Amino acid sequence: NLQSTVAGFGQISAQNVYKVVDQPHPVVMQKILDTCVKGDLVESIKLLESVWIQGYSAIDIVGTLFRVAKTSEIHPRILLGFIKEIGFTHMRISDGLDTKVQITGLLSKLCRVALDHASKSN
Repeated sequence: NLQSTVAGFGQISAQNVYKVVDQPHPVVMQKILDTCVKGDLVESIKLLESVWIQGYSAIDIVGTLFRVAKTSEIHPRILLGFIKEIGFTHMRISDGLDTKVQITGLLSKLCRVALDHASKSN
């Protein structure tokens, strides 16, 4: 991948490597998860849109969300709910429902998981 990055872009940078690997940048995925933890669906959809217009498929996005979520510093109960919802969405996408609607629905469910946890904590 590093040789491909140098051949294609002339220099190695995190951004260029992620372009070669064809995966959404984990920093953006972490921002999406952070906005979902806050329950901010509108902002998380805006961030999703910025990733979607770069041409990433739903399976790329959900796979990267899963990898980032596993190492994220989110409350364990919220994280468990996130991983569950990401897993269900991954199954639906793998079954052929590879659309932006699936990812948008996932974000709404992630926000709901976080808001439910916040309401039970209070």
